[in-house]
Amino acid sequence: MKRTLLLLLLILSRFYVSYAQNNNVELNGYVFDEQENPISNANVYLKNSTYGTYTNQDGSFKLENIKKGEYTIVISEIGFIKKELKINIQSNENIEIKLQKEINSLSDVLISGEKETSYTTRKVSPSLKLDEEIINIPQNIQIITNDVLKDQATISIMENVTRNVSGAQMIEHWGNFARINMRGFRIPPFRNGMNVLSTWGPMAEDLALVDRIEVVKGPSAFMLSSGEPGGLYNVVTKKPTGNTGGEIGILTGSFSTLRATADIEGNLSEDNKLQYRFVGAASTKESHRDYEPENRYTIAPSIKYNFNDKTSVTAQYTYQYYKTKLIGSAYVFAPNEYADVDRDFTLSDPRLGPAVMKEHYGFINFKHQLNQNWNLTAQLSYINYEHEGSSLWLDSAFGVKENGDLLRSISIWDAKEEQKLGQVFINGKELTGDVSHTILGGLDYGNKNYIADWAQAVNIDTEDNPFNIYDPQPAAILPEFDRSTSLQQRASGIITSNYLSYYIQNQLGFLDDDLRLTLAGRYTEFESSAYGVPSDDKVFTPRVAVSYSILDNLIVYGMYDQTFLPEQGTNRIGEPFDPVTAEDIEGGLKFEFFDGNWNATATYFDIHKDKFLVTDPEDANYSIQVDTDITSRGFEFDTRGEITKGLNLILNYAYTNVEDADGNPIAGFSKHVTNGWLDYTFQTENLKGVGVSLGYQYLVDRSSWVWGADGQTDLPDYFRMDGALSWENDNFRVSLNLNNLLNEYLYSGADYGTYVYWQSEPGRNFRLSLNYKF
Repeated sequence: MKRTLLLLLLILSRFYVSYAQNNNVELNGYVFDEQENPISNANVYLKNSTYGTYTNQDGSFKLENIKKGEYTIVISEIGFIKKELKINIQSNENIEIKLQKEINSLSDVLISGEKETSYTTRKVSPSLKLDEEIINIPQNIQIITNDVLKDQATISIMENVTRNVSGAQMIEHWGNFARINMRGFRIPPFRNGMNVLSTWGPMAEDLALVDRIEVVKGPSAFMLSSGEPGGLYNVVTKKPTGNTGGEIGILTGSFSTLRATADIEGNLSEDNKLQYRFVGAASTKESHRDYEPENRYTIAPSIKYNFNDKTSVTAQYTYQYYKTKLIGSAYVFAPNEYADVDRDFTLSDPRLGPAVMKEHYGFINFKHQLNQNWNLTAQLSYINYEHEGSSLWLDSAFGVKENGDLLRSISIWDAKEEQKLGQVFINGKELTGDVSHTILGGLDYGNKNYIADWAQAVNIDTEDNPFNIYDPQPAAILPEFDRSTSLQQRASGIITSNYLSYYIQNQLGFLDDDLRLTLAGRYTEFESSAYGVPSDDKVFTPRVAVSYSILDNLIVYGMYDQTFLPEQGTNRIGEPFDPVTAEDIEGGLKFEFFDGNWNATATYFDIHKDKFLVTDPEDANYSIQVDTDITSRGFEFDTRGEITKGLNLILNYAYTNVEDADGNPIAGFSKHVTNGWLDYTFQTENLKGVGVSLGYQYLVDRSSWVWGADGQTDLPDYFRMDGALSWENDNFRVSLNLNNLLNEYLYSGADYGTYVYWQSEPGRNFRLSLNYKF
């Protein structure tokens, strides 16, 4: 009987599906500009429905399984006037649509001596998992496009990429990875949507590899299994696009800088299904300090195979090599005053070093369109990192004497790390009555193992013959480290973590999707071990958000999100630290001008953490955990884009205040941060393609690792100006960038009580680059 009923149900369901499919139709089409050029990546959707897609490289699109009836089709793309058409679909249809360019278009076809840039984009990358336009996402997300990085002549993530996002601040450290704080907390680095945060890493990316950098503010439960509540930044690497061509470049500049880059892509098969891309970079340079040479090269080949218009697989391999003399040689110490010696002063010695870092990175991504409304993505990444070298600090017991005497300490720093990361997630859209559903669900997996030998240390000065910062002299002793046994056997630091996380998110749309309610949750199982102390946490974190479209280009939103942070290590008596939980409540406005060519975001946030670590007053080598409420409150404003023909602007401001329950400030933020970058391309015929840029960075009431007495900063305000001149046509681009125009002595540092340290930036310097496109 049960088998008969089951067979009957299967027959009926099959009949229903066949009937439904027979009564549904298909809409195919092409989108062109006024010169009959295909427009790729245009957004095509049927208004007040779940039917939607993006055009392919040839401008084509397909909408399947559409119920018969009357619809309004909407087509939009940056630089073009949005078009809406009434259509009555009763059978399979084929249509062609032409879009007219905006007067303020960023996408004009280049003529000789005319520059094209784009400082904005409407969508996040697929690696952020959110298949929506940024304006509709109820969170502050800022995108640093490749054109911005080019205009600013930025060649490493270590450089001033933070200037392009409100409230982001680079914190000084050992110098082989980017430590970025936002809203008072360190934000983890992601690469292609996967969390690559390491104990001391990952290795800073060469920006030749980078297509864009996406900065997400707040706990970001849709991305993070665990982490600080400030947000994250996602580095999206260059991969095949289906285009044919490339770009090669050379760069020279101050401090004997020489650099060459190549970015070449095309198709390996006649049907264009097999695509490739190769990115490479090599550079050598000195520093404004002696004995800090840098030699670096990077290669990143990738391929993509399109099985059909619904299924593709992309694979990428990256190798990064970096060699210098000594990690930490940028540190300078003095008894009382910052900037007490010239900015080109160094504690290093020409006989020290070298330090070599190597990183292998593998990435594979599989995408499959299940049907018109549902997509499946699976991806894996693998990182193998090796570091062999040494680092510089001072003998803390000896300190820094009033006359400038100190003892330099050189420690071995050999390390290896392996990361294995995986993700599977599904995106979909459904309609129940008048309510739409935009659904995201999936799982994240991560396994990370870091081992290091820091135990061997040698003072290269003696108490009888100390190093004096006002009268420097060569090292009396050169370090010799024992590497006769494997790193695994002599490792003094072993840090591991393993996590599995499940998440589901449903954005419900009401009132023709003008009102959107997001409900989400994430369950994380996290196991870690640091210095022999294990921890095991199982945590559920919810997320609730609401947004409303006051106008098509004006959105108001509010959000509540949670995160947790496993604390690794123990206190002085061997007790492990408890995990930290944090929550964020924020709200804001998002506004788009000129059909997305220019946008603005304003946000207020209120973050609470339930505990934090402070230095043990009885032993500075250990920390103690304090159960107290840490509050981070503030306001952020960002605007970017082309505000008029040829004039691109990035302008931001952030007010941040982070303090404990007693009102004491917590280190790692600046109360006021504002940045600006203005780029203008002349429009007159005789100056076409000529551009001029000017930018500034201004930080007020800042700290990095500690605050001074009475909770007041002892670091001066930071103000830096940069500029650029450029010329560009169809094939060539020449650019001269001038940094630190005012030649200020700029630095960041901290007061350790009995001495201070700082890391200086170079004075006025230049970069001259020439690029050729083909």
